[in-house]
Amino acid sequence: MPTNLEIVRATYEGGSAEENGRNLLAALAPDAEWTEAAGFPYAGTYIGPQAIFKNVHQRLGTEWQGYRADVDHFYDAGENVIAQGFYHGTYGVTGKSFTASFAHIYQLRAGKIIKFVQIVDSAKVLEAMQG
Repeated sequence: MPTNLEIVRATYEGGSAEENGRNLLAALAPDAEWTEAAGFPYAGTYIGPQAIFKNVHQRLGTEWQGYRADVDHFYDAGENVIAQGFYHGTYGVTGKSFTASFAHIYQLRAGKIIKFVQIVDSAKVLEAMQG
């Protein structure tokens, strides 16, 4: 069985965005709690894989061009894993690009992600969205 760090790492380091998405879907518990930061365009807490993909990942994939999360460091803290890095992307409506720092805090149990919390410099993202 892969370690918690390996499970989380696979959601960022697949060969493509589609592979990362499949890895994330496989890693999420049925009742996973996913919290996007207050001030972020998709802020809120979403429960379960369908709600998470509909309200966050589907929107990132359709509203942005080249949106990605590049991780600089992973921190293994047992049942918790932290990914720290930078988001990059271009907002489709405005054509403006951004780079913003983030930290993602994961909690896992029995090899499944049960909780995710995003910390992000939302101002950088919102600037790219303003026309």
